[in-house]
Amino acid sequence: MNRISRREFLKATAAGAAVLAIGRGASAARAAGGGPNIVLILADDMGPGEPSYAGGIVPTPALDRLVKEGMLFSDAHTSSSVCTPTRYGILTGRYNWRSRLKSGVLFNATDKALMDPKRLNLPNFLQNSGYHTACIGKWHLGADFVKPPRGAGADKKKRSASWRVDYGKPFKNGPTDMGFDEAFFILSSLDMAPYVYLRNNRAVSLPTVNKGFPHNEYNKYQRIGAAAADFEAHKCLADWASESRSYIKRRAKDASKKPFFLYLPLTSPHTPIAPGKAFKGKYKQYSWYADFMAETDWVVAQVLEQLKESGVEENTLVIFTSDNGFAPYVKIPKMFTAGYKPSGPWRGAKATIYEGGHRVPFIVRWPGKVAPGSKSDATICTTDFFATFAELLGKTDQIPDNAAEDSFSFYPCLKGRKIQTRPFTIHHSISGKFAIRKGDWKLILAKDRGGGWGLPGDNTKTTAKVVQLYNLKDDPGETKNLEETRAKIVEELVNDLAEALRNGRTTPGKKQKNEGWPYRDGPTKAKFPQLKES
Repeated sequence: MNRISRREFLKATAAGAAVLAIGRGASAARAAGGGPNIVLILADDMGPGEPSYAGGIVPTPALDRLVKEGMLFSDAHTSSSVCTPTRYGILTGRYNWRSRLKSGVLFNATDKALMDPKRLNLPNFLQNSGYHTACIGKWHLGADFVKPPRGAGADKKKRSASWRVDYGKPFKNGPTDMGFDEAFFILSSLDMAPYVYLRNNRAVSLPTVNKGFPHNEYNKYQRIGAAAADFEAHKCLADWASESRSYIKRRAKDASKKPFFLYLPLTSPHTPIAPGKAFKGKYKQYSWYADFMAETDWVVAQVLEQLKESGVEENTLVIFTSDNGFAPYVKIPKMFTAGYKPSGPWRGAKATIYEGGHRVPFIVRWPGKVAPGSKSDATICTTDFFATFAELLGKTDQIPDNAAEDSFSFYPCLKGRKIQTRPFTIHHSISGKFAIRKGDWKLILAKDRGGGWGLPGDNTKTTAKVVQLYNLKDDPGETKNLEETRAKIVEELVNDLAEALRNGRTTPGKKQKNEGWPYRDGPTKAKFPQLKES
């Protein structure tokens, strides 16, 4: 199987024949009236228990509306439990640890771009399929800036890494070199300089001052760095909403009638907690964080409103999800006292390998195509957008072997089919720890949570000799480690992970190379030699 192409595999199986039939139907629909517009909204650090439809205490009417009008996926995950690697997986359709980034996130303006412009990715695949593409929001995948002239920036107050690039020159390998026709974005998070808007391949305004933004009302910590004098964190969500509305208006009126793909990675509710003036104090009984959640939902409402006003609502597929789970370092004591459970029934939070690190909200609305009020319990991953959109457009056979290596289509689920689309799913923590999930079983190849943070009040004691094995159906809180009583399952999952590492892919096709062996855990490799690089 590893030596045949994805196209040959699909043709060789009955399941593949069914998939192709669905794809041909989508292709015929496209020929008749064009493919649907696609809007992908990505929250930043939102856990599966935070929206009000999931029991969250902050009303999120726009997200509740999407659930009512679309499909809610109850078993959706990110490939990583932190920002940069998840974004890589979304836009490439491959696991993040196949890139050069084996742990952590990109942090500085001097960090080289993570994505390879020579590799087919989701936005340029959609471009090739006749789409106009745009990125609005938080990029966090790096860009290659020109270095400043020798001796420039000698001011002692401007010595951080954010000043070691020339913002007056165009940069390379940002969104517009990766398949987006246009982009309006910030480079990283709102607590990582530079604090400046970027449009296409240039800074909108040159940084002239040092600036930072307080963490929240409980913590005044801020990362100081290069900033445009007029840049303010509390204005960002309103600016993302305004830019998105403008983009939708323009595309709806464009004479080419091209369908559009809007990728909208928001900067919230990630720290700094900076709600706009219209929202700050709205939920003062709780915290600024509650206000920020409300404003995040408002951005979604603005997008939905513009789709309707522009007359494209019926032909637009809208997806809402998050890049990882809730970040407990935010500190929201009043909300926790009120019963806030951002990870729902799941253990852990952002950056960990436990479910709360990578299990996320996931909603799809597509009028007339996805049944309103429907649900799917299929296990899906944010690497799956590439294959899903390809099948929707009837272009699965146009994905080469060296692209979307870990992307499985969940398009059949959107059509109401009750199937599992993935053989297994691999997760990754901030420190580079691995977990693999197959059916109800989840194996964590670590004795701890893999970095990150636990939730307040979680006093669960982990007992592990080498690894952790949990049955999520019986034990969603990951409290009962079965590594010693289910040795055969441990071995099976280790073998699946080892094969995924060596093959450079988990989808059918030719073996691909990773950018360096990603697994470095000595004790685990000592017990499971199949995890060693061959």
